Amino acid sequence: MRIASVGRALPPHFYDQDTLLAALRQRWAGQIFNLDRMERLHRNVLVGGRHLALPIEEYGGLTTWGKANDAWIRVAQEVGGAAVLDALDKAGLKTADVDAIFSVSVTGIATPSIEARLINRLGLPTRIKRIPIFGLGCVAGAAGIARAADYVRAFPDQVAVLLSVELCSLTLQSEDLSIPNLIASGLFGDGAAAVVVVGAERAEPGPQIVATRSIFYPDSERVMGWDISENGFRIVLSADVPNVVRDYVRQDVDSFLAEHGLTRDDVASWVCHPGGPKVLEAMQETLELPDGALDVTWNSLRTVGNLSSTSVLLVLADTLAEHRPPAGSYGILMAMGPGFCSELVLLRW
Repeated sequence: MRIASVGRALPPHFYDQDTLLAALRQRWAGQIFNLDRMERLHRNVLVGGRHLALPIEEYGGLTTWGKANDAWIRVAQEVGGAAVLDALDKAGLKTADVDAIFSVSVTGIATPSIEARLINRLGLPTRIKRIPIFGLGCVAGAAGIARAADYVRAFPDQVAVLLSVELCSLTLQSEDLSIPNLIASGLFGDGAAAVVVVGAERAEPGPQIVATRSIFYPDSERVMGWDISENGFRIVLSADVPNVVRDYVRQDVDSFLAEHGLTRDDVASWVCHPGGPKVLEAMQETLELPDGALDVTWNSLRTVGNLSSTSVLLVLADTLAEHRPPAGSYGILMAMGPGFCSELVLLRW
């Protein structure tokens, strides 16, 4: 099983953090007692700018969840379709070659689901197997690769595509003045990524998926997620996320590697989800990573923000394009998300 390629597509509406902060100050003027505190929260996430699904002036018109979700359905098809075509082009494949498509998102809902709406739009084969997955959040990029690997393990002559579309800006709750929502308004961005995963009998090159592991942490449902009401998605984001990293990630990674006769010293590359500065610092600390090990992840956070499930796939794309590890070396791709849970993927480059 191999990752043949990673494609990406970001909405054309990019704004630096100062522009976004000014717009939020205007929106929440008179509602937030201390706007300077919001600015400090935004500066602390270390994001330089983000892509938005819509031009910034159109967000005032999203007065209901239905309007926001309609925008999600429309833009998700645009960027999602572009990401799939980009991934297939990089792999030297055509839409007719795709046997299964997994789609992940946690920022909007649709029935038929987004990958179904792309069949006609992209000319995907009508025989294609569709597996839409909702609710995994930030972990879904890594989990989606793992589930696509499970599929091609069963069908080693086939091609699976993972599509991740996250349009986090469309979930913003204007009436929610909680600290988690203020942080989220400065941290999360929009975009899509697609990964082509091929079975062992295919000839396409790319890093080998050696093994995967899923870990669920009991009684942790309120660490991260959504509270869903008539107003849409209201973020649940606990300050305990870095503590969960410190409590569990090291033993999880060490146990996973030990099953394959490896240690952290054997890992040449770390493809990690950019959850935020405190999460990355906790990961660096608990795994005792060398300086620079998470540079690609830090750069993704600075340049586009946290894109939920899409982010780790963008870090993977950057690693493949610009920071490819030595042939034969090992890598770990990992993310955490609602549940609370982790997903680990062992790669061999």
